[in-house]
Amino acid sequence: MSSSILFVFEGEKTERLITDNLTKYFVNENKNVQCAFCSDVYQFYNKLCKDPDLDTFAVLKDRKQNQSILSNYDRDDFAEIYLFFDYDGHATNANDDTILDLVQFFDEETEAGKIYISYPMVEALKHLSPSIDFENLRVPTTTNTSYKSMVSRDSVDYLKDLSSLTEDNWKELIEAHLKKMNVIVNDTFSLPSSIISQLEVFKNQKSKFIDIDSTVSVLSPFPIFIFDYYGHNRIKNILES
Repeated sequence: MSSSILFVFEGEKTERLITDNLTKYFVNENKNVQCAFCSDVYQFYNKLCKDPDLDTFAVLKDRKQNQSILSNYDRDDFAEIYLFFDYDGHATNANDDTILDLVQFFDEETEAGKIYISYPMVEALKHLSPSIDFENLRVPTTTNTSYKSMVSRDSVDYLKDLSSLTEDNWKELIEAHLKKMNVIVNDTFSLPSSIISQLEVFKNQKSKFIDIDSTVSVLSPFPIFIFDYYGHNRIKNILES
């Protein structure tokens, strides 16, 4: 099987900018082929559930916007599939029970794929600045809070252009979001010492925030993907270098 990775995005623009820049510095030993499903995670999961004979790659390849980029590929051309979608709690078809199902369904990158969830949206990656208490940063999920505008207003200037992030910028983002994940799950704002599953993240988001006051703790999955990919020891060395 190939060593190539297939990245699957909810949208075509922001996620692609992030991954194009991220793979300049990380996971760049592989041939990365990217495509966008261009729909929400609920529709994607429902389509797979309705037909047990379908697989993730077949559904993606059948999408009109993916046919050209995937036309010359088969499932065996990819060692791993990673899916990135927004939690997006104000979507009309948002359903926490379905989220619970799908983080368990998409839990293996070499099979159906491994999913990573942005809380609340992909722009969470850059919702950082010296004036923000990132450890405790939460936003509403059930109302349209113009989150993109909020991030654009609040984030530090160098994060506004995702195509020009440096390796040092990424180290800062990775450290911040890994600490945030750890405080969500383990109540400690420090680097996690072991892998934390997306199921654990969602269960803690739900019990501590979503079910309490309809908020989520802002968290980007891209640094978590890097942590899962490399492991604790290598990430610690990378951040210290």
